Amino acid sequence: MPVAWKDHPFLFSSFRLKQQAQIELIKKLGIDSVYVDIDKSDVPPLETPAEAATAANDVTELEQLHQQMEHNKTEQIEVLRKMRRDLNKAEESFDRSLARMRSLINKLRSRPLNAVQEAQELVADITEELLASSNLVLHLMSDQKKDDGIYYHSLNVAVLSMLVAKELEWPRQDIEFIGLGALFHDVGKLKLPSQILRKQEALTAPEQNLLNQHPVLGKEFIKLANDFPEQAMEVILNHHEYLDGTGSPRGLKAEDISQIAQLAAAINQYDVLCHPTVANSVARTPYAALGYLYKYSKGKLNQEFIGKMIKLLGIYPPGSVVELTSGQFGIVMSVNLSKLLLPRILVYDPMVPKDQAPIIDLESEGLQITRCIQPNALPEKIYKYLNPRERISYYFGSETQ
Repeated sequence: MPVAWKDHPFLFSSFRLKQQAQIELIKKLGIDSVYVDIDKSDVPPLETPAEAATAANDVTELEQLHQQMEHNKTEQIEVLRKMRRDLNKAEESFDRSLARMRSLINKLRSRPLNAVQEAQELVADITEELLASSNLVLHLMSDQKKDDGIYYHSLNVAVLSMLVAKELEWPRQDIEFIGLGALFHDVGKLKLPSQILRKQEALTAPEQNLLNQHPVLGKEFIKLANDFPEQAMEVILNHHEYLDGTGSPRGLKAEDISQIAQLAAAINQYDVLCHPTVANSVARTPYAALGYLYKYSKGKLNQEFIGKMIKLLGIYPPGSVVELTSGQFGIVMSVNLSKLLLPRILVYDPMVPKDQAPIIDLESEGLQITRCIQPNALPEKIYKYLNPRERISYYFGSETQ
């Protein structure tokens, strides 16, 4: 409908007509015309619309329907506000954790003991939130703050590893071990020449061999701090080892790789697929990255952990760009861990201001996802509206009631 969103009772300006009363309500809005796409209809036009409209023409009935729709829309707007409040709280927690991550990495060279102590405090705080929260929701974070990828990558791997460990019902101590190891898993790269890390073309064999040693360099780095937990150290040393012995730096096999390191390896591989550091590698969408791991990681990564990660993130992880059965495009903003098949979608509607874009619950709207698409396949105006993230970062929150 070519009318401002606030000037009609429907949730969207573009929607599927399901009853004659909707048509009668549109007629009473005082607009000259609407756009109708017959090709998207799954039923033929009514042969006698006048007869079908008879019951719906009752003024009292239409007024009641209009009032009910306005009430439902007001309730939905409040639900959206609550969703945005939940998202904002998660953003604030994410930003605080990211700042703490940046601080402890910067201190690692000069005050390694202090850095490790701060990391342990950060992990303990995250673990406390995880274990205390009910109705957990995994949110897509914004990527407005440009920064060195090591902070985002390390925090991503830590948070996702801890979430999966919680879902696996690991004891609190193991959740903290994997969180601590994940925060530091790539610190060995701080000892590598920057020209290797930033090289745009493919690495030479000697350069790749040196890069493969960053877990060993990381272990040497962390040894400067006393009493670093051995279980967390295994994450640093073995997060690139594969079950079949084809990993690096030592080519270990499954029996020599701890469960904690196996989980970190799976989560690390997922995030690397989304944000590749290898020259000429194409970043995969979260949906494609999970599909790739499911298909090609057998024998290399722990399949129980891959399955649990897929279940945790949902079929369409936060950050996935999707098309709905309504023909609308949207981006997955969050996954409620108690309703994995019903992610929350921010939907493109040209008649709704971008800052008021509806975030819908698929179940309540009776919609489904028809396909996941590459962001660059979107028309430019939809791409700018949805603003797909170049960097996919996650954080969790507890959905308010």
